[in-house]
Amino acid sequence: MEIVLKTQNLSKFFGGLKALDNVNVSIQKNKITLIVGPNGSGKTTLINTVSGFYKADSGKVFFDGKDITNKPPHEISKLGITRTFQIPQPLKKLTVLENLLVFYNYGTELIEAVNGKWKKKESDATEKAFKILEFLKLDHLWDVQAQNLSGGQLKLLEIGRALMRESKLFIADEPVAGVNPVLAHEILSRFLKLKDEMSFLLVEHRLDIVLKYTDYIYVMANGKIIAEGREEVFEDPKVVEVYLSAKG
Repeated sequence: MEIVLKTQNLSKFFGGLKALDNVNVSIQKNKITLIVGPNGSGKTTLINTVSGFYKADSGKVFFDGKDITNKPPHEISKLGITRTFQIPQPLKKLTVLENLLVFYNYGTELIEAVNGKWKKKESDATEKAFKILEFLKLDHLWDVQAQNLSGGQLKLLEIGRALMRESKLFIADEPVAGVNPVLAHEILSRFLKLKDEMSFLLVEHRLDIVLKYTDYIYVMANGKIIAEGREEVFEDPKVVEVYLSAKG
């Protein structure tokens, strides 16, 4: 079992509140890992801390065997982690195609422009972008401004931008929130098809939809991992109690 991301006793405080309490997770390579738990359990804090948007107060984060603890988000992104949010954040005034092209690594060396290689890179980027849009079934919208897309289409666009970056790990916070069930299944089915290329770490509440697509599950409550495994984790008395308390 190859591990792409690992946390060791990761902790995060907000004032006197311990939002993460010695969290240990291991995300397997080329798998879809799901983090679930009631609101306020620490799920989003965990992925924000892993991806550099929050600073850990103690513990470690390792990616591809390298210590990335408290590195800034842009450095973590360069290493191959793409992080998306509950509300998609496209470049609204740009078209679907342009949103993908800005995520392509053109390189910044002046010598490339001088030697006439820039046009070749631009052509390569465009070709790659159209292949990704075709895969995501967004190719018919290539010239539409992102601000005119539906919520589900914006979620697919974020996947496309991750593919342009050739990410190793895709971290998504509620990737199918607010999306109709048919499109939600389409989005998650794309994840299945992409598992050979990247690993996935998802936070999602819509368990009736997402469970069939996941390989491993962590359950959080009060900043801690209280159970892990496959679907049988939902039979764990601790998990049942946490979800019943949340509903009460």
